[in-house]
Amino acid sequence: MAKFALLSVSDKRGLVDFATALVKEHGFTLLSTGGTAKLLAGAGLPVTEVSTHTGFPEIMEGRVKTLHPKIHGGLLCRRDKTSHLEEAKKNGIDLIDLVVVNLYPFEQTVARPDVEFEEAIENIDIGGPSMLRSAAKNFESVFVLCDPDDYSEVLVSLKGTQEQAHKLRRRLATKVFQRTAAYDAAISAYLVKEEAEASGPDLSDLAGFPAVLNLSWKKAQSLRYGENPHQQAALYGTFHDHFQQLQGKELSYNNILDITSATHLIAEFQRPCVAILKHTNPCGVANADTLEAAWEKAYATDKQAPFGGIIVVNRTLDIGLASQIADIFTEVIIAPRFSDEALALLGKKKNLRLMIAKSGPASTDGLAGSESLQEIRSVIGGVLVQDRNRTLGDVNSFKVVTKRAPSASEMADLMFAWRVCKHVKSNAIVYAKDEQTLGVGAGQMARVDSSRIAVWKASEAGLSLKGSAIASEALFPFADGLIAAAEAGASAAIQPGGSVRDAEVIKAADERGMAMIFTGIRHFKH
Repeated sequence: MAKFALLSVSDKRGLVDFATALVKEHGFTLLSTGGTAKLLAGAGLPVTEVSTHTGFPEIMEGRVKTLHPKIHGGLLCRRDKTSHLEEAKKNGIDLIDLVVVNLYPFEQTVARPDVEFEEAIENIDIGGPSMLRSAAKNFESVFVLCDPDDYSEVLVSLKGTQEQAHKLRRRLATKVFQRTAAYDAAISAYLVKEEAEASGPDLSDLAGFPAVLNLSWKKAQSLRYGENPHQQAALYGTFHDHFQQLQGKELSYNNILDITSATHLIAEFQRPCVAILKHTNPCGVANADTLEAAWEKAYATDKQAPFGGIIVVNRTLDIGLASQIADIFTEVIIAPRFSDEALALLGKKKNLRLMIAKSGPASTDGLAGSESLQEIRSVIGGVLVQDRNRTLGDVNSFKVVTKRAPSASEMADLMFAWRVCKHVKSNAIVYAKDEQTLGVGAGQMARVDSSRIAVWKASEAGLSLKGSAIASEALFPFADGLIAAAEAGASAAIQPGGSVRDAEVIKAADERGMAMIFTGIRHFKH
């Protein structure tokens, strides 16, 4: 009895060699369609067109070519059921033992900014997923491949035991259903997006939060472990499309979280900026005319916390800055580029991870950071989805609520502190002056405690808070936090406002000669 293999692919990598082995080493008869058939015939392989095999021509510009009982009957027939085999014989259906299909490149097509809707629709594969699903359902008897990387393993399996072949067929079937699920999710996401754009901005259900959320990411890499060594972990999605690792140990789960937080933070600033983070919280941020000057100011904020931390910059990291940070134990350094001299110096630290942030819209110097527009977090029984916090609020609607308005320099300090505070875990307090963080208080249960910690950190670093600006990512529920800031030397404050005790807080600011701005927007970060 002839063994049939059906091959119909858009990704033709390695196909000729694989098909040659199927014919010459394993006695398969090849069935194929269109460009795939031409490729195989051009390589001198005997191949039968699907239309010849079914006795039915391709119709409707190729929309219908493999949707035929002789194809799906050959795939779905159970070899262990006499009734199935008898029906196949009665209807002239040859059994198909191996299928190679990879799908029309829908994801790549709709990723193009100039793609037209009609072109996207024509790149929705119907016959391919149907054949894959039929073959995968019958994995007990049929090999099904959707990835050229699996060719070599299948050829080895064809020479092995039945048990080995069965295990591989089952694994390949699982891979197929994962691929078709991802494919369907991509189509669904595209159509939802297109419908939202066509319907207008009022249909919030279509603008990013559909009634059914389909999540599908390809595994990018296995990680050594999660947050702790006893937790297993893996990375999914396109993280590596946004970053290039030049050297160092493999990225850890925690590294990836820190890199994400660092990239979002640095995207807030246009001037040369250095940010140092630890456990996703900034412990020192500064702007200056040069990166070296910015580093000196950022590092001065806290010289203890950067040990084992993350450094991110938004300009080319050259030998001057590399010389300053080379002696500090750092896990990761992120930059748009590294000079050759900087790479040579930092390259002496073989475990240090150096990351290039690839081009993106987040900064004038091409540091990535604005690609992800939503955040997804797991909860018991599901996930939470929200828009990423990409705004500072409407600066034109900020209100001066005290008798004294901030001076121009105080306003600049307030805006700098507000940008940093947005990226600090709640409860968050940031003191800043002259484009430099002076003290950061993060993640305390009481806001006044965050303020006290920030003051203490500034004192430990030998930095004066006199004339500084304080930013609070959420309202001051009581006047005590603001009073503590004033006593520490702050002359201006920025906060959302909205407390039932706002009047008390404003009065405390006025009594101490402080200027205060209400933004009307908060920046909780859990």
